[in-house]
Amino acid sequence: MEKILIIDDDEDLCELVGEYLEVEGFSVEAVHDGAEGLEKAAEGEQDLVILDVMLPSKNGFDVLRDLRAESNTPVLMLTARGDDMERIVGLEIGADDYMPKPFNPRELVARIRAILRRAEPVVESGSPEKLIVEDLEISKSGRTVLLDGDKIALTAIEFELLVYLLENAGKVIEKEELSLQVLERELSPFDRSLDMHVSNLRKKLGKRSDGENRIKTVRSVGYIYALTD
Repeated sequence: MEKILIIDDDEDLCELVGEYLEVEGFSVEAVHDGAEGLEKAAEGEQDLVILDVMLPSKNGFDVLRDLRAESNTPVLMLTARGDDMERIVGLEIGADDYMPKPFNPRELVARIRAILRRAEPVVESGSPEKLIVEDLEISKSGRTVLLDGDKIALTAIEFELLVYLLENAGKVIEKEELSLQVLERELSPFDRSLDMHVSNLRKKLGKRSDGENRIKTVRSVGYIYALTD
């Protein structure tokens, strides 16, 4: 049974969401304080954390920032509806996904299952376990990334995004395709999630020795993992 930790000071919401998730087969624990939530999440016993932005003692952004310094546990952030800045900041810090309040419980479950699937070390039949492109080496089963021999820590979404780009290295991948393959949802006009995950991935990989970005934007189309000549 997969374990979900909810960090939210709205006790009624935690109770309702917890009951719904338990019916869906999850084990749920709720914490109503930011500092306490961080301590609990840092134990690493949860499969996914649902994290609200507005929390007593320590806000959600600080909780996520501190958690990301030591763990890649998947995090789904809850933001105020219509507050694009909250969503962008959460994704920049390392949230795997976000949902605005109020939300549909069915959509919440769908988002949770999609995130958890991405976190599983699955190698498809006929697909090589290791993927090597120039100075990058990926182990799909181990979910590890080596850049010139050094390990790079990625979130589950960043890992899947990099794998898909590398499997199609040298080809332009449309945003719509990336969204379906990596985020498991259709691309919507105002959803910046994909762009922010690509931006975070770029920062972690750094530029090539020649100063060029590894992942390039093809305006109005999508992205390409560029190969050296």
